[in-house]
Amino acid sequence: MTPASAFASHPVSVTDGEVPADLYLPEAGTGPGVVLFQEIFGVTDYVRSRAQDLADLGYVVLVPHLYWRIGDEVVSEAAEGLPRAMELVGKLDWDAAVGDGAATLDALQDLPSVDGPVGVLGFCFGGGLAFNVAAVTGAAGAGPDALVSYYGSALPDLLGLAPQVSAPSLHHFGLDDDYIPVDTVREIEAVVTAGNDDVTFLTYPGAGHAFDNPSPVFHHDGASQEAWAATTAWLSEKLPV
Repeated sequence: MTPASAFASHPVSVTDGEVPADLYLPEAGTGPGVVLFQEIFGVTDYVRSRAQDLADLGYVVLVPHLYWRIGDEVVSEAAEGLPRAMELVGKLDWDAAVGDGAATLDALQDLPSVDGPVGVLGFCFGGGLAFNVAAVTGAAGAGPDALVSYYGSALPDLLGLAPQVSAPSLHHFGLDDDYIPVDTVREIEAVVTAGNDDVTFLTYPGAGHAFDNPSPVFHHDGASQEAWAATTAWLSEKLPV
């Protein structure tokens, strides 16, 4: 991953305030767009680094800070940070976060710098949120043009929304995930592929949850590299620069 670099603040207006958001522009200044949704740890250096990676590929990237109603906290990705991260997720109003995500997608679509289609991409907590946002906006006829979900932790509870996700989608799951058992991964695969002919579902033996996160607690180098290569190739097809 490339190191994170400078970004601009670009808050997103919602009915009860403004969602803080970070805007990353590609070198060309314009390009297709991606909304990037955070993990449970907040908008960490890792999330910023992946946003910069996407900008380096030519995408306009908008990263909403989804904890803004509860303090916009960033938590350590080391093992000791997990209890606090889980506490924050427990305080989060999921429906409000989905609304914030949908508003961010709408704001990105309206940016003058966005030239071309727009997708959503999320990790862990953000992977589930991206799926939910794709469903609710897709049902309203304003959905993203592509969805990438890394080990979406909320997906087991969101499968009823799958028929509303009309966008092409790419899913990544480790097969040694302590939070999402293999049987559940296979159930997710069956449901999301049943009603959409343009779904790519990739699994990684030996990889646990959050395998793309660089923290030693989670990281699986082989799965991370393989999944990111697949993601960039898939995005180049669905959201060509």
